[in-house]
Amino acid sequence: MSATESKGRPLPFAVAGVPMRDLLAACEAAALISTPPRAPEPGFSEPAGERREAA
Repeated sequence: MSATESKGRPLPFAVAGVPMRDLLAACEAAALISTPPRAPEPGFSEPAGERREAA
């Protein structure tokens, strides 16, 4: 009989050593990639005819 069988309960699941910082960075990157870009605000763009030439 093995040591785990004699206790009558399974050992807790061991998680691979991934730092929380790396996990959060991966989640943030996934959110940025999967989120579509926002539509431009209609009131803040000026018409193309009113732009001035550079000096």
